[in-house]
Amino acid sequence: MSTLGPKHVPLPAACDSYGTGTPHRPDGQEEGTARRPRRQRDPFLDNAKYLTIVLVALGHAWSPLAGGSRAVSALYMVVYAFHMPAFIIVSGYLSRSYEGTPRQLKRLVTGVALPYVIFQTLYTVFMRIIDNPDRAFHYQQPAFALWFLVALFVWRLSTPLWKGIRWPLPVALVIAAAASVTPSIGADLDLMRIAQFLPFFVLGLKLRPDHFQLLRGRAARPLAAAVGVATLCFAYWAVPKMSNAWLLHDKAAQDLGVPAWTGVMMTFALFGCSLVLTACFLAWVPRRRTWFTALGAGTLYAYLLHVYPVRFARVSDWYDAGWVETPLGRLAITVLAAAMMTLLCTTLVRKCFRFLVEPKVRWIFPADTPASTWPRTKPPAAPRDPEAREREHAASYPGAG
Repeated sequence: MSTLGPKHVPLPAACDSYGTGTPHRPDGQEEGTARRPRRQRDPFLDNAKYLTIVLVALGHAWSPLAGGSRAVSALYMVVYAFHMPAFIIVSGYLSRSYEGTPRQLKRLVTGVALPYVIFQTLYTVFMRIIDNPDRAFHYQQPAFALWFLVALFVWRLSTPLWKGIRWPLPVALVIAAAASVTPSIGADLDLMRIAQFLPFFVLGLKLRPDHFQLLRGRAARPLAAAVGVATLCFAYWAVPKMSNAWLLHDKAAQDLGVPAWTGVMMTFALFGCSLVLTACFLAWVPRRRTWFTALGAGTLYAYLLHVYPVRFARVSDWYDAGWVETPLGRLAITVLAAAMMTLLCTTLVRKCFRFLVEPKVRWIFPADTPASTWPRTKPPAAPRDPEAREREHAASYPGAG
């Protein structure tokens, strides 16, 4: 088993808890039933989850500022080039144990699909109150950041297919390239993003702990820092020459006013760029426990809840204030966004909003349903080596397996 950091903490390879920081009880387990002792969480993954969720907030906070500052636009471009790919790669990596068993399907419904319906409803009501009283309930059109839950649901359902075919990553890249030249896909369920981001999820499925060891070499961090500085310089140069819309992966090339072949070229170019920047990011993620390691268990809450203050700030013209256009104002917004995500990851917030993010669904899946009544696709696997603890790693982040 590979190790990470000076304390030799093994790196998880998969997990089968879905969408929350508190694993559900196995099907049919009654209150009071003896539980297996919880295994230690891996600090590397929790650190990575917290840092990526902070980058998500920074990207959303910087978006209204990008047009007024070339420096902010460059930072925005760099963050959007890798923060969602990194998010999705980790999601795929933590989905490696998914095999479509009844228990896993139940967790997929309760940990991803049901939160999507709940927060799509809440978001529509929220926007009716603060912006448009006539806003309709469109469940086929994910609101703001909620597209990721739909994508995760689709990707996870298809996981057995990607684990079974011979060349999964090339096939996923072909699908992404084909989507980039197919404007007729439309906006329903954000299928364009699902297709264009698919290669990152499939790549995560194929990663192994040993792959992360490549980022532990003595030269990894200095090299990652050099690549990061060079990327920032390139982004600053490219701001007036390249549209940020390419980084959102939500439109076909024709919709961006360029020939179709450009979409194919950009699909492969951006995949390579995102992969390099994700490796640089992961090289700098701490392997040991830090002050923010425990916050990695609450990233799903931060992901779902940060949407509301961000949207309120935009709709209320908060960004039109004069101080926002100053360097100190932009720095203050950056700090506020990071602080907001840190607060939303805390235990107190998780306790307050657990009824929404982790709703009890015994009315859907009765707790007293005997496990024997569920058809099994294969006999339960025997306990495995220390990697078995990976299955207990709390999926506290949208996309963790």
